[in-house]
Amino acid sequence: MNNIRTQRGLSLIELMISITLGLIILTAIALVFLNASNARTELERVSRQIENGRYAIDVLTNDLRLAGFYGELDVATAVPATSLPTNPCSLTAGDWNTGIPVHVQGYDNNGFTSANCTLTNRKSNTDVLVVRRVRTCVAGAAGCGTVDTGRPYLQVSLCSTDVGVGALGIDKHVLGVQGTATYPFRKKDCTAAADKRLYYVHIYYISADNGAGQAIPTLKRLDLDYSGGSLTWTDSPLVEGIEEFNLEYGIDQDGDGAPDVYTADPNDYPVGTCSGACPLNNWINVVTVQMHVLARNLEASSDFTDTKTYVLGVDKNGAAVTVTPVGPTDNKYRRHVYSGLVRIANVSNRRDIP
Repeated sequence: MNNIRTQRGLSLIELMISITLGLIILTAIALVFLNASNARTELERVSRQIENGRYAIDVLTNDLRLAGFYGELDVATAVPATSLPTNPCSLTAGDWNTGIPVHVQGYDNNGFTSANCTLTNRKSNTDVLVVRRVRTCVAGAAGCGTVDTGRPYLQVSLCSTDVGVGALGIDKHVLGVQGTATYPFRKKDCTAAADKRLYYVHIYYISADNGAGQAIPTLKRLDLDYSGGSLTWTDSPLVEGIEEFNLEYGIDQDGDGAPDVYTADPNDYPVGTCSGACPLNNWINVVTVQMHVLARNLEASSDFTDTKTYVLGVDKNGAAVTVTPVGPTDNKYRRHVYSGLVRIANVSNRRDIP
């Protein structure tokens, strides 16, 4: 008779060994999954930061390229400005007209003041940029909106027999508010009324919040707008995670359309000696803008410490503009500097010499 031993179960020791091995395998799998999840989250944060930084540069670039665009108006024939606009948020048509030659105007670190608008929670010691222009399409054209009472429009005469307006009687354009201003000018046939273009003023700045109650540095823009039955300023958050930007302006000194010098503050170039008409002339002759934008992640990374110093161009004295994160909270965000150079075509192209 054969003595056959039949296994009828596991011993306690074998069971404990099996459980231990299973736990080791599950722990290893969990760690792999956790590391992959953390890596994916960090990649998403960095990707969003890259997208936001590039988008901020694109927004500024697209608007600056059109700075000083006034349709058919020959800016050289307009009544010249005698001083810089002192109220960047003015709601007065007279101020808009004298500001036509000043296509861009900046405030280096501080100095922005206006009784008509507020830069909500603006970060201290950050630049402010003002862009002036009109819309590229004419009011009434497909996709461009109708002419609405209460909105600001520019109309330019193309008729050789039109009589000029203004204090000197030489202005053959009108920049004013529909329903208040008189728009008398005609097209080239001297019969049909000349087209009107919506007037824009855009003011860019860095805010310490995103407009939704969160302490996220954000690139914002004030827009000259018509709502609630009157002209006002609308504050719009554009890009989250933008905590610094520094601008350098290229000034054309010899009239050939190319920049001869760069400065972070045309109000004070040459430094310490710019007075009288100097600031106005500098701004009128700005033909390029060099942009430096510092973007950061929207969420902190617990296992990361930022020890870098970021350089955002130079200040008006030629010294590097630097940003160094400070701990223990601020240095948990990943950052990157994005730069761009834009040529202001509507100003520089008028000066090109074949």
